[in-house]
Amino acid sequence: MKNLKLRRQGKGKTRLALEGGSPVRPKEEFLVFGAPQICEEEITEVVQCLRSGWIGTGPRAHQFENDFAAYKGKRHAMAVHSCTAALHLSMLATGVRSGDEVITTPMTFCATVNSIIHCGATPVLVDCDRETMNISPAQIEEKITAKTKAILVVHFAGRSCDMDPILDLARSYDLMVIEDCAHAIETQYKGRKAGTDGDMGCFSFYITKNMTTGEGGMVITDDDRTANRIKMLALHGMNKDAWKRFSDAGYRHYEVAFAGFKYNMMDLQASLGLHQLRRVEENWLRRAEIWKRYNESFAHLPCILPAAPEPDTRHAYHLYTPLIDIDHIGKSRDWVLDALTAEGIGVGVHYIPVHLHPFYRKTFRWHKGDFPNSEWIGARTISLPISPALSEKDVQDVITAFDKVLRAASG
Repeated sequence: MKNLKLRRQGKGKTRLALEGGSPVRPKEEFLVFGAPQICEEEITEVVQCLRSGWIGTGPRAHQFENDFAAYKGKRHAMAVHSCTAALHLSMLATGVRSGDEVITTPMTFCATVNSIIHCGATPVLVDCDRETMNISPAQIEEKITAKTKAILVVHFAGRSCDMDPILDLARSYDLMVIEDCAHAIETQYKGRKAGTDGDMGCFSFYITKNMTTGEGGMVITDDDRTANRIKMLALHGMNKDAWKRFSDAGYRHYEVAFAGFKYNMMDLQASLGLHQLRRVEENWLRRAEIWKRYNESFAHLPCILPAAPEPDTRHAYHLYTPLIDIDHIGKSRDWVLDALTAEGIGVGVHYIPVHLHPFYRKTFRWHKGDFPNSEWIGARTISLPISPALSEKDVQDVITAFDKVLRAASG
């Protein structure tokens, strides 16, 4: 790929960087994909946290949980160190065990499937819809068996799954619904916030997400018993509020009820989250602006733009994922990735479908051709920067580079 030479667009046209032309952005100004927006409020809070001497799980993490629960309108929010941990604990706390099956989508990050495997259960995949890129509700029922314990939906790129038919199926077969909301903090479906329809909603605060704690996650639920169990599972199986044992109220003994995990969030992380959450709606508006500019700028290019949000829904605008018309341009998606990188623009791929990775193919005997919609998307998808941290120049550079590359690719 590195030796690939791109054709000239004609006399007087600028050559692409891969063929020796000048890049849109020089190497020292490379635009990192998914760079977070960190403001002075977070920096000040982190410094205060460091000076307080309490940087592990403590009052800031507890406040972050309360604030997030209020934002989502749920009784409980449990802060953990990743969305993977949130998914794992949600299934463990509600009884997913060895021999069970959990239905999910191949159009997701490996963490979704790994969390099922870590419970000892078997992931069962249902293909996605080509337009929404979300799990197809019409195909779920075909995969339900006597072993099915839960449906794990993934709100891809910030677009809500079609939840009503999924919830109807869950009620009919007495199944749990767990929502992977890693892309969907601000997402809504028919006036209901993402993560509030299912038994549990799981969120990510990874660096590239719409709000970040560096690494981090959250579980929300209305069920008191489940919430208490998740809190204990996340901190070695110790009785709840064990983090208070070193507080100024005096040392408190703890008891270990079962073998848990080290999944707790630190106050150092929560220091970021407290202020990131307060700006999440403001930043959502900025993402919407960038999304609109991209749509307007790319309408004439050989690519398929992301589908418009469905009526009575709210898209989180987490990922901007045009599909490259590889049949028209005669070049692969990866060629476009390399060309954009050479132009100084960081890009992502969301995703190579789970079933095509070697471990899962070998373990579950999944094959190419099993999930054609996911594979069709996976061969064409590309993610462009859409962070609120982008300046107007950054956005224009993305537009210029994408236009330049696709025009060159199509001759």
